[in-house]
Amino acid sequence: MALTGLAQGRPGALSGGPSEKVELLPGADSLTIINENGIEIRRVINNVRFRHKGSILYCNLAIQNVSSNVIEAYGNVKIVQGDTITVTGDTLFYYGDTRLAVMSGRKAELKDKKRTLTSKRLEYDMANGMAYYRLPGKTVDEENVLTSKEGVYNTRSKVFDYYKDVKLVNEKYTLTTDTLIYNSITKWSYFNGPTRIVNKDGTLFALRGQYNTETGESSFSTRTTVENEDYTLTGDSLFYDSQKQIGFARGNVEIFARQDKTLLTGDEGVYRGEVGFSKVYGHALVKSVVSDDTLYIRADTLYSIENKVDSTRKLIGDKNVYIFKTDFQGRCDSINYNTADSTILFFRDPILWGDTYQMEADSISAFLVNNKVNRMLLRSNSFVISEDTLVRQFNQVKGRTINAYFTEETKLKQVLVDGNGQSAYYAMDEEEHLIGLNRVECGKMNLQFRNNRVYRIAFLGRPNGNLIPPQNIKPAERQLEGFNWRIGEKPSLKQTTWGREEKVEKEVKTKEPEKKVSPTASIPR
Repeated sequence: MALTGLAQGRPGALSGGPSEKVELLPGADSLTIINENGIEIRRVINNVRFRHKGSILYCNLAIQNVSSNVIEAYGNVKIVQGDTITVTGDTLFYYGDTRLAVMSGRKAELKDKKRTLTSKRLEYDMANGMAYYRLPGKTVDEENVLTSKEGVYNTRSKVFDYYKDVKLVNEKYTLTTDTLIYNSITKWSYFNGPTRIVNKDGTLFALRGQYNTETGESSFSTRTTVENEDYTLTGDSLFYDSQKQIGFARGNVEIFARQDKTLLTGDEGVYRGEVGFSKVYGHALVKSVVSDDTLYIRADTLYSIENKVDSTRKLIGDKNVYIFKTDFQGRCDSINYNTADSTILFFRDPILWGDTYQMEADSISAFLVNNKVNRMLLRSNSFVISEDTLVRQFNQVKGRTINAYFTEETKLKQVLVDGNGQSAYYAMDEEEHLIGLNRVECGKMNLQFRNNRVYRIAFLGRPNGNLIPPQNIKPAERQLEGFNWRIGEKPSLKQTTWGREEKVEKEVKTKEPEKKVSPTASIPR
């Protein structure tokens, strides 16, 4: 049987059963009822309204299956749930028993007071307040635009779950990832999968972690990198505040300064971008790359301090410092490297080695030119030892202050002694035969070296000297007071880079000269 007419009767009479059934409200232009085999189908046209569990449904055309409690709605479809949720679209399937609304069309849209969720198809579980889309969708609020291929929105907890090609954009940053959980109340985003966060201060790369879209704070439990035009910060785990530019990293930490190609590594690290300060500790290491050579500095703790005005950097090492470069190596307990003028200051028991020399003092300054050591300044208790490979002995110079100059091949070229000068060097004739051991004391000295031997010496003041013939040289006379050839402590590259810890000897016995010596160079006396 079919009935056509205006739907002006009592809502209860049209509800078709108990109150759990969807209720047709009066006001529609046309109502047609079809009964077949006990199943009642209603066709309602224009100004259509239904009510169910406190929600109102509007549309232009509806087909209601009263028995199954299912409604098909078409044209200007809208669901109003309380005073907070509105869902709109072109087509709706509403399942009254489960309160599931499936909205579709050119734009299916769910709105609450602060945000709008759109897709071509939305599934809204009205009983639990859960909205789903399995086609590309978008969420917009006052601050963010978030898009993904799939998504879930809990309208009660205000938590979003997004999957596949997720992108969150606001005026401060852009976040892209594979999986994102976003709490719009706390502003925390939790993501899993390759993630990229870009803002005006740089870019962050991570696999898993959380990010606060309001404060700019973030923490990550897998290897993460933060980079900008000045630096890169990487760690196995990382906390970073993008607004304050403060980062804390743990595990295989790397801080790379782009301007001077300086890399700090360690077990843990701290970065403060606004003041240009970095700190690493635990297997701390600096690698400073200049030209084709690399300077390595290791210490218990390393600091990098950037001068923002002239874009220069100062590197400071504290405790158990090792330094390695192709032209010299060293150890001390404190180091200060200024990249602006390529000056390295060594403090607290410093000792440096080259291929054939050793230098000690209370403090040492190394001056680099074109990334090669050009001069070293030794202050207080200065001692220079140069190994003479021909006679298998050591030339020695000591004094209050020593300036040591080097050739372009970083060979010892000249030693200037100022104050309390003492020297012990082996003199050779023109045929490279040993003349003897020359021991001289003078307030100021100028020693010039060639092929690691003294070939010319000048004294300012009255020298007190003694040339000892080879046959009369006693073992004690071969050494100035305080002599200690500590070549066993010279750090290797592997040691300096924490590749292996080696036990070094603190003292090495003096080598005795061979009875027969083959001449190889000329040192006039």
